[in-house]
Amino acid sequence: MNRKNLARPALALLLATTAVPALAQADDTIALKEAPSAAIAETAAQIERIRTLDDAGPMLNAVITFNPDAAAVAVTQTEKPLGGRTVLVKDNVETAEWPTTAGSLALADNATGRDAPMIAALRAGGGVVLGKTNLSEWANIRSNNSTSGWSAVGGLTRNPYAIDRNTCGSSSGSGAAIAAGFSWGAIGTETNGSITCPASINGLVGFKPSVGIVSRTHVVPISSTQDTAGPMTKTVADAALLLTAIAGPDAADPVTLEARRVADYTAGLDTASLKGVRVGVLRGAVGSRADVKALFDAALADLTRAGAVLVDVEYEAPGDLWQAALPVLLFELRVEMDKYLSTRPGTGGPRSLADVVAFNKANAAAEMRWFDQGLFEQALATTDAEAYAKNLATLRRLTRAEGIDKLLADNKVSFLVAPTTGPAWSTDLVNGDNYAGGIGAGYLAAIAGYPHITVPMGGVEGLPVGLSIMGGQWQDHDVLKAGAAYEKARTAKLPAPTFERWKPAGE
Repeated sequence: MNRKNLARPALALLLATTAVPALAQADDTIALKEAPSAAIAETAAQIERIRTLDDAGPMLNAVITFNPDAAAVAVTQTEKPLGGRTVLVKDNVETAEWPTTAGSLALADNATGRDAPMIAALRAGGGVVLGKTNLSEWANIRSNNSTSGWSAVGGLTRNPYAIDRNTCGSSSGSGAAIAAGFSWGAIGTETNGSITCPASINGLVGFKPSVGIVSRTHVVPISSTQDTAGPMTKTVADAALLLTAIAGPDAADPVTLEARRVADYTAGLDTASLKGVRVGVLRGAVGSRADVKALFDAALADLTRAGAVLVDVEYEAPGDLWQAALPVLLFELRVEMDKYLSTRPGTGGPRSLADVVAFNKANAAAEMRWFDQGLFEQALATTDAEAYAKNLATLRRLTRAEGIDKLLADNKVSFLVAPTTGPAWSTDLVNGDNYAGGIGAGYLAAIAGYPHITVPMGGVEGLPVGLSIMGGQWQDHDVLKAGAAYEKARTAKLPAPTFERWKPAGE
């Protein structure tokens, strides 16, 4: 195994003159089950790309660690459903091989020796855990002034489409890694936008399942009501295949016992149709950018040509939603983080959120050079259980019964669509993230715990933008099929990674 971030400078010098494998080689879908040699060749090419693009060259910093012997593992898995396909795993999900750090130096030695249930299922289904991806530290819940894609363990993740642009959300390394061709698929996690935003900005399909479809056991937590893992891939079919592998019940995560799943999320994707399907268009979530509106209008035209019946849907989030949202997350963060940290195997490291706060203060030069831990400190003070219960009930009402459920029912539509977010902004460690334009409505699905897919719908000056499709609880398979139908109907030309700094088109 290679804890590559510890040797990154040496690797960079060693590999600086190595030729970069063509991106198309990693992008081609290979029928891995047809020949063990194909699994070996594909995995070897992906590892070479990590070495030449992540450790050297543009140094994307998307991968924290990887298994250089993964090809030998892949060849033993070719007779299983995933056929030895490689998967990178966000470093807040436990895998037996490596420490699970959540990007924090406080958890640098968090080697639990166990697989999260979703990872055990992935391996059983023939998936190969290639390595761990960088993330926004603590899944971007430490500070309001953070820069997405940065962690003390992994450094700053860079966007393959423009390396001076941001990768968005906390699953930033997973998004950049798949865009760069480092593996077939990746697992991200989302509390509010952390799968869909990096997928959109990195030109990927990202699927946030209904909360409960995938187990959260042995995942560094934020929220018991919003957290979920999900797939990040190049195509909807691949996302469905990966979801099929990792979905399942878990007695240690009771919400998974309530979920309504299908046995195979790829079923029917190749024949999925939007003919006669009523689709709700969230015009108010398009934002103020004319270029994003133009992309969205083109996507809507594609949906219409595919037979969808478009229905304008008016929605504006009530102020009560925003007043309740953060207090709920902060209360759950303290409770869930204390539970996770206090039950970790071994004796070292933090055993509570308070311990993490103390660690960051003691290691401020390394941990808090760029932004503070204001949200952690607020969470320690958010202890009113009665207020929490009231706020949670408000959120459930406003995002479910009076939110997505009502919008679908009142407008007689099957799905809601909107742009996912805008194009990637310039990364700025000093000033933090720059979410501009008022684009997207993914917060509705995130807070409700309902399914949400983003599918690439084009680019703005070479920077990808995705189309969001959201549905009701447990409509995961239907949302995937809608995504596949749009993907098939899409006419927009998609941008390609440059692995260079952004420059205006034509220059």
